[in-house]
Amino acid sequence: MEILNPRHFCCPISLDLMKDPVTLPTGITYDRESIEKWIEEGNRTCPVTNQVLASYDQIPNHSIRKMIQDWCVENRSYGVERIPTPRVPVTPYEVSETCKRVNDAAKRGEQKKCRELVRKIKNWGKESERNKKCIVENGAGCVLSACFESFASVSNDEDLLGEILSVLVWMFPLGEEGQSKLGSVQSLNRLVWFLTSGDLSARQNAVLVLRNLLALDQKHVNALVEIEGVFAGLVKLIKEPICPTATKGFIDGNFLHDFTIKLQ
Repeated sequence: MEILNPRHFCCPISLDLMKDPVTLPTGITYDRESIEKWIEEGNRTCPVTNQVLASYDQIPNHSIRKMIQDWCVENRSYGVERIPTPRVPVTPYEVSETCKRVNDAAKRGEQKKCRELVRKIKNWGKESERNKKCIVENGAGCVLSACFESFASVSNDEDLLGEILSVLVWMFPLGEEGQSKLGSVQSLNRLVWFLTSGDLSARQNAVLVLRNLLALDQKHVNALVEIEGVFAGLVKLIKEPICPTATKGFIDGNFLHDFTIKLQ
């Protein structure tokens, strides 16, 4: 027996059962993913009422969500799966405040506190692409790049620096300040260290970060070829490739050309 989804439980945009119902100021409820995509595409009206949106506030509709979950449970014998309770998306305020705390902790040299905060940002990013976008748009890339530089030459906390790299891999392209911090001598030295001495995950993240950094500006290529140990890291990368795409980007023609000139 086929069960039809109740119409009032379906998103007016996707027509699918709502997993994370949110209500606009117009009073119409949509699935969060669908209405966010609608707004991101440049639409400024409510799809149902066609009213111009005075704000883009999306209020979680817990009542509808609970009703949908109850309906799913009641019909599980027909193969209907219960939708999980969605996590509340991170807000720009939360990201900004956390970045400020990272910055303050880094200035005080508090590695443990920085590690806790970086993991918090990392976990937010794991929850959804929306969270990643919010994190990037609110300056986390620049703050984490500065934190990496701060501890690059003084820290023996590989976990902290490794955690920062694991987050930075999805934050490119960075702004000029972030590029400057990651492209400093201290940061490049530590990135090369990860290439040669880090575990598999850390090496992969270092390769990805370097690949993106080198693609942004030739000056980063010029600086990298001057770093002691980069030759050993390059040889190890070729002999023991980690991620084919990242490896190819790292040892592209420009880098190999400049590196060859340096050796002559």
